[in-house]
Amino acid sequence: MTTPRTAAAQLRALIERFAPAEQKRIRAVRTAMRKRLPSANELVYDYGTSVVISYSPTQHAIHAIAATAARPDGMRLYLTPGPRLPDPKKLLTGSGKQARYLVLENARRLTDPDVEALIAAAIGMASVSLPAEGRGDLVIRTSGEEKKPRRKPAK
Repeated sequence: MTTPRTAAAQLRALIERFAPAEQKRIRAVRTAMRKRLPSANELVYDYGTSVVISYSPTQHAIHAIAATAARPDGMRLYLTPGPRLPDPKKLLTGSGKQARYLVLENARRLTDPDVEALIAAAIGMASVSLPAEGRGDLVIRTSGEEKKPRRKPAK
């Protein structure tokens, strides 16, 4: 019988699939996001070639305020509700109905005043508020988890 690995060990293993320089960037971005959203739960999703960490006040991704995605082509910060966020400098990219993203060359990008304003706006517009105190949990979700079937569109 094998002992289940901790969530931290599972996340470490997912990050170690990336090149050393990318691992460093992923860890630095995660540290900065934990500092910015300490009470949010980190929901980790493994999509084979990418790892997504959603920051949510609940254990449901639908309530996520932000997410980081480590991908083969770089790192991105996704913000919800992207299409409604005030973005006068047009930093956000994408055309999704729920989220927009910006490229994270490094963790310092998160301290840019314009990026901080976008994150603050996303927090303010969240459908569920973050707890005022405490530390969120680290929860590993895999792409292989059974998912609920999508509802068929109304006719």
